[in-house]
Amino acid sequence: MQTKSIYIKNVSVFSENTLLEDSALFIEDGKIAKIGKLESLPEEVYILDGKGKIVIPGFIDGHIHGANGADVMDASDAALDSIASVLPREGTTSFLATTITQAPENIEKALQAIASYHNKPGQAEVIGVHLEGPFIEKAKAGAQPHKYISEPNIDLFEKWQQLSGNKIRTITMAPEHDPEGTFIKHLYDRGINVSAGHTDSNFSDMKQAVSHGVRQVTHLCNAMTGLHHRDIGTVGAAFMLQDLRAELIADGIHVSEEMLKLIYQTMGSKRLLLITDSMRAKCLQKGQYELGGQPVEVTEDRAVLEDGTLAGSILKMRDGVKRMLDLNGVTLRDVIEMASVNPAKQLGIYERKGSITVGKDADLLLVDRELQIASTICRGEVAFREE
Repeated sequence: MQTKSIYIKNVSVFSENTLLEDSALFIEDGKIAKIGKLESLPEEVYILDGKGKIVIPGFIDGHIHGANGADVMDASDAALDSIASVLPREGTTSFLATTITQAPENIEKALQAIASYHNKPGQAEVIGVHLEGPFIEKAKAGAQPHKYISEPNIDLFEKWQQLSGNKIRTITMAPEHDPEGTFIKHLYDRGINVSAGHTDSNFSDMKQAVSHGVRQVTHLCNAMTGLHHRDIGTVGAAFMLQDLRAELIADGIHVSEEMLKLIYQTMGSKRLLLITDSMRAKCLQKGQYELGGQPVEVTEDRAVLEDGTLAGSILKMRDGVKRMLDLNGVTLRDVIEMASVNPAKQLGIYERKGSITVGKDADLLLVDRELQIASTICRGEVAFREE
C-alpha cells in the first residue's frame, strides 16, 4: 500500500530514550515526521489505529542468504525481490544481501545484480552486501564449499567492491590468513565492517586481528574455535574484547539454549547482533534445496548438508528476537538493541535507521508485548498487516 503520509494513533512509541505511553506517530515522505499526537491532520493521510500496540524500530538482518525460494547467489532482480517482499512478515525492514564462497564469476554476478537492484516501496530494503568468504579457513568452512576458498586478496576485493557499486559493507574472513593485517587494515581504512568468521584463530590471533581493525564476529560459536581452559579461542575473544560485536543465530539449534543464556550473561545486549543466516527454504515446506551449489535437506526446524553440517538456517527474525526476549532478565529494550540499534551502529547507518526519532527512515513495527507483529512499515509504506 503506497501513501504519502501515515498517522499511527492509539499506540505506545518506543523512542530512543523512553517508552511513550498513549502516544502517536506521524510519517511523511517515508520519514518519521513527528512523535506524539497531532492536533490536526493533513487532508490526504492514512490513519492506522494501533489499538494499544507498541511501535518499535524495524529489525535489520545483517546476514541473510535467502528466503521464499530465492537466494542472493541467484543473481537476479527477481530473487532479491522475492527475499525483500517476504521479510517484512517477520519484522525485517532492511538487510545485507549475503553471498557465499563460490566461483569468482558467480560471486561477481551476484554483486552486479545487487549493484543494479532498485529497492521497491513496501519491501525490506537491501542496504548493502555481506561478503561471506571466500577468504576463510578450510578447517572451519562449515557449509562453505572448500573448492573455492582462497587467500585474502586486496586487488580482488577492490574489483568486487567496484562491481557491487561500493555496496559491500561487511566481509567475513579468517584473520589468521592475514597475520600482518595488510588486508584487514586496507578494509578498515575504507570503512568496511571486518568480521572474523569461519576461522581457526586462537585468542592471541584475535587480539592481533582486533588491533588491525576486526570489529565483529560472524555467527558466534559456529565455524570458529570454541572456549577451552588453555585458550579461549574466538568465542572467548568475543566475550572479552570490548571492541567486538558478535552475530548470533538465536534459533536454539546453532547455539543451544544454555549457551544463549551464557552469551547474554557475558556480553549483554550492547554487543550482540541478532541475525538469521537463513537460506532459500525459509518460508517454504521441508524438502530438498541447495546452498552454494550443494544439496541441502530441510526438515521442520533446520537445514543440513548431506553430512549433517548445518547449512544456514530457516529462522525468521521475529522468532529469534522472541527467543532472546524469553530469556530471564531480557527486556524489550534489550532485544531492540540487539536487532535494530546495534546493527545500524555497526554498519554506520544509525543516522537514518535503527531507532525511532524524527528524521529517520520510517522502518517500524506494530507489536504486542509478546512480539506478535500486527503491521510492518518499510520506509513509510505499509508492507505487512496481519490478517
